[in-house]
Amino acid sequence: MRARRLTGSLACLVVLTLTAAGCGLSGGSGNGEAMAGGCKVDKGNVGSGRLTGDVKGKITFQTTNLKKDFGGFFNGVIKSFEKAHPGTEVKWIDDPGDNTFTTRTVADAQACTMADVINVNAPTATALTKAGYLLDVGTKDPDAYKPFVPSFWKSGTFKDASGKSVHTTLPWYTGGVVLTYNKDLLKKAGIDPRKPPTSIFGLFADYEKIAKASDGTFYATMANPIWRIPSDFDQMGIKVLSADGKSAVFADDPRTTQWVAWMAKLYKAGAMPKDSLSSSNDPSTLYSQGKVAYGSTNPSFVRFVKQNSPSVYDRTAVGQQPYDALGRASAGAPQYISVAATSKNASTALSFAEFLTNAENQTAWCQDPNVVIFPTTTRSLNDPFFQNVTGDDPFSRARKLVADQLKTADTNQTNLSPAVQNAIVSQVQLAMQGKKSAADAVKDAQAKADELLKQGS
Repeated sequence: MRARRLTGSLACLVVLTLTAAGCGLSGGSGNGEAMAGGCKVDKGNVGSGRLTGDVKGKITFQTTNLKKDFGGFFNGVIKSFEKAHPGTEVKWIDDPGDNTFTTRTVADAQACTMADVINVNAPTATALTKAGYLLDVGTKDPDAYKPFVPSFWKSGTFKDASGKSVHTTLPWYTGGVVLTYNKDLLKKAGIDPRKPPTSIFGLFADYEKIAKASDGTFYATMANPIWRIPSDFDQMGIKVLSADGKSAVFADDPRTTQWVAWMAKLYKAGAMPKDSLSSSNDPSTLYSQGKVAYGSTNPSFVRFVKQNSPSVYDRTAVGQQPYDALGRASAGAPQYISVAATSKNASTALSFAEFLTNAENQTAWCQDPNVVIFPTTTRSLNDPFFQNVTGDDPFSRARKLVADQLKTADTNQTNLSPAVQNAIVSQVQLAMQGKKSAADAVKDAQAKADELLKQGS
């Protein structure tokens, strides 16, 4: 399972809408009140100084579409917290996570009724932090960082209205990246499955070998570049956006043109199904049929193959997705837990947020058979559940591989809005079809991306 990120365009909408409501945190008057965004709050919720107050009273806790599959787990966590803190009551709200999620979250924040503890992703956290609606947990509890892998804690830093970086989130759960492949198909192409490539271009070279050896009977991967942009660029260390995120800069790196040229060559050579260039289908079906050599990079895909195609699973192996220029894995941003700066029981809310994201509860949820996720605490990643491998079982190997990666993974993933991503993808597709050169495709992609970024799309 990997959580879907809110699009950049929607995140921009959030920022603009919240900004109109009144941004930032400001000091209160003599009556002990202050402002968080456009809401009056307890003065202790904002500014400097550790959060104080008794852990008691009622709070609301909001997740996204988790109650159906994980009701037992989260109800258990809530009961344990309430038992440890007599006088507390946690009301669990499970948002459906539909298209109006962003709009409703904005409305809740402006109405000063946002849940006390809320699951957010990076774009939402960015918007709410800028508008001043999230508690600065790094200030309100200086020890909050201790359980977490340093890179994940760092990823939870967002800028407030003044441009200052503040920690308004606790890292919760994340996904991972592995190289999944059919050993038999690689051997037919003369590729040693025991030696996975160490660079993206090295992986492309293996794709080319598969195209030459298969003669159309099987393929290396799927064609649609939407699966690889911007993740390949991030892994190669190609800077996609300027530091302020207002312009595209990927065309400035010559490796971007080389990447597009490779994609065009591979598509022409038959490394990818021709009808998959604009298809939204991932490799799951064709891989399970033994017709694609490389599967999805999502670890949960390995379990999917195990459950749906045992014969192909027996031929499946996992390896390290190429580290490339980064020299370490790129994990992307995790899901986060935030506390509303508007909470009337902020001490209780922060205490519950830390309880929910502690090592014990993260490990317990990751062991649920209904989900394939990974924790963000160091102790959890060292748990035997992740570290013990059963023989040559690909799924347990994938779990350990990802857990080990996450201890040092880079979590700085480029966030592109669908409009910008699609503009880049469409130009790469034209190059893959031979309708324009790789250089022209990259130049035009950057121009179109810049135009959209200026429009706030």
